[in-house]
Amino acid sequence: MTQIQNKNKATCDWDSIVIGSGLGGLVTASQLASKGAKVLILEQYKIPGGSGGSFKRKGYTFDVGASMIFGFGNKGYTNLLTRALKDVGQECETIPDPTQLAYHLPGQFEITVDRDYQTFITKLINLFPHEEKGINHFYQKCWDVFNCLDSMPLLSIEDPAYLIKVFFKSPLSCLGLARWLPVNAGDVARRYIKDPDLLKFIDIECFCWSVMPANLTPMINAGMVFSDRHYGGINYPKGGVGIIAEKLVNGIENLGGEIRYKSKVKKIIFDQGQAIGVSLANGEEIFGKTIISNATRWDTFGGKGVDDPLVDTDITPSSETKWKRRYTSSPSFLSLHLGVDVGSIPSKTHCHHLLLDSWEEMESEQGVTFLSIPTLLDPTLAPAGSHIIHAFTPSSIDCWEGLSNKEYLAKKKYDGDKLISKLEKLIPNLSQNILHKEVGSPRTHKRFLSRNEGSYGPIPSTRLPGLLPMPFNTTKIKGLYCVGDSCFPGQGLNAVAFSGYACAHIIGTKLGINKWELPG
Repeated sequence: MTQIQNKNKATCDWDSIVIGSGLGGLVTASQLASKGAKVLILEQYKIPGGSGGSFKRKGYTFDVGASMIFGFGNKGYTNLLTRALKDVGQECETIPDPTQLAYHLPGQFEITVDRDYQTFITKLINLFPHEEKGINHFYQKCWDVFNCLDSMPLLSIEDPAYLIKVFFKSPLSCLGLARWLPVNAGDVARRYIKDPDLLKFIDIECFCWSVMPANLTPMINAGMVFSDRHYGGINYPKGGVGIIAEKLVNGIENLGGEIRYKSKVKKIIFDQGQAIGVSLANGEEIFGKTIISNATRWDTFGGKGVDDPLVDTDITPSSETKWKRRYTSSPSFLSLHLGVDVGSIPSKTHCHHLLLDSWEEMESEQGVTFLSIPTLLDPTLAPAGSHIIHAFTPSSIDCWEGLSNKEYLAKKKYDGDKLISKLEKLIPNLSQNILHKEVGSPRTHKRFLSRNEGSYGPIPSTRLPGLLPMPFNTTKIKGLYCVGDSCFPGQGLNAVAFSGYACAHIIGTKLGINKWELPG
């Protein structure tokens, strides 16, 4: 255990030290900086954003993760990315996408989720006319959840005094939201819908962003996604997803904060059981009043595949052991980044697609294929005469471990070519029109993103009651907080942005820097 005795409090140079510059960590840092806190971010890589970042190759700007972005609306309280940027004097120019997703499903089941809600619902009812009432009931329940979320400035549910203020502002919304906390989307869907094929569609509607079927997906998360895609819409940030992280960093620095790249944190330093600093791989020690881990819960407290967590096992709270029993890591991804000839993309192609050949393969290794073509929205991401294709499919790191270098390269080529052949169902002759190609494996994600097993995030290891078991930002260790997708409310950029707001609020309460009035 990394301990230090009798550390002089005057040497605590920072109010908060954030480990990692994923979007959850950056929103936490930006919110704290906007309140006047002195913040330091330590990032092991050379660019910010983590899986919400971008990288450049030969004139192409590729998104590391998904290009389907929520949280950029211009009204209500759920547009968290818009609000986070504004709070540090920044703004992203965005390009609205008329379609969230085009589904290509078994049995020639095809449907697009249009930005206009009624257009989408009408299409779904035309496919399942006998389930008209059930469709309207289920998606209306999603709107009920969303309307509760969007009507109040809910930033933290760990601060009783703050919750009282929110309750008096929006009592009905608070009570309505509390009702949905222990409920999963599958429970609600099966209450109103009986057609097995339509229930499978609800499953893939959840899986496309939660990597879980509906019976494991919290209803609050489903309500947020299924409604915000029509309310705030899917809006792509001009310049690539990584521009969000870059602008947050700019805002933090303008307010006196600092980010240090190529600064790998090896251990959290404790004094009499309290987190007071971090130790870097180069031996440097840095001290602060509060420590925030934007690493996964496993990389922070240990777990499968983690040999050297930030917190040693002899100080890890028992509550973290309980969490590791309840949740497991979801698969990572096999990712394909392509530059292709502009003429290879058929006209009127949508930006985002999901392909599934068999319902039985939905949760299988490389069963679902996700496809994004962000240059359909922002042509500046690629050289003239070309498009970007980003395709990815769930893949377990277990399938990639123990390979020799020769075997590993051969598997990357084989699996990459196999993924290209799947895409040719939508983009004929794709393989003949590739100008640039990069293949990333779960090992790539683990190496560059420092995520346990390269995982997308936590999923329940057994059926759990909605969001109730998800841990919050405060840990049982004094001075140590967590943020990101292994905190309430889970995965997705808007969800981790919420965790960042919540983390900054509870720390702001500790530091005495929160404003009394609720956000406007």
